[in-house]
Amino acid sequence: MFIDTHAHLTFPEFKIDLPEIIKRAKEANLEAIINIALDDEALANSLKIAQEYPGYVFTAYGLHPHDASTWKDEIADKIRSLAAEKKIVAVGEMGLDYHYKLSPLEKQKEVFGKSLRLAQELDLPAVIHSREAAKDTMLLIHEENQGKLKGVLHCFGGDMDLAKEALDMGLLISFTGNITFPKAHQVRAAAKEIPLDRIMIETDCPFLAPQAFRGKRNEPAYVVKVAEQIAAVKGISIEEVAAQTTKNARNLFKI
Repeated sequence: MFIDTHAHLTFPEFKIDLPEIIKRAKEANLEAIINIALDDEALANSLKIAQEYPGYVFTAYGLHPHDASTWKDEIADKIRSLAAEKKIVAVGEMGLDYHYKLSPLEKQKEVFGKSLRLAQELDLPAVIHSREAAKDTMLLIHEENQGKLKGVLHCFGGDMDLAKEALDMGLLISFTGNITFPKAHQVRAAAKEIPLDRIMIETDCPFLAPQAFRGKRNEPAYVVKVAEQIAAVKGISIEEVAAQTTKNARNLFKI
């Protein structure tokens, strides 16, 4: 059994055929999906999906670095309320994105810091996005860690040095379809070295479809391809990868 620990089921790409998407996920032996909501509309839709698929779809909520300039303290209040009602299992995604820079970098850092503190206040895991911002991401995590931080560096695309720093801070590392790309030698090398009990798998769908489905919409069922690649680089069975990554996800998100 598998868990897709990072999906965006409320994106327009899934509006028409979500029941079929869920059906294929179950047929692929997925036992849960963590859905990441990034704004009020997505949150409302994600909570609705979670009601339709209880114990199968779970919601995380936070402000993506692209939208950091829209931060209001009401967002933190809403997250607190959702956490109190046990409606979310994580805060995020949060972090830094220096590729598109859709929000000013200083504002991204400010909101990331607030989000890290909030996750610790609520004893929830942080779902961390870092793109072309590894140094500042790790620096902020070091600064904001009150000894209670737990979470995941999602959609890992870095090298083993970055992975080791994240692991030393107690974070998990999550791999997505990019691990299957022909040029992703660095990512596969990291996956080979990272202990299996610190790894999770995800799709980040509808983005980053594995190589076998490049050019197509990604979906939770395809997370199996990520598990297959991890099994290959580690020289172990996919059953072992499935069992341990599922255990890791259930422990982190308390599901």
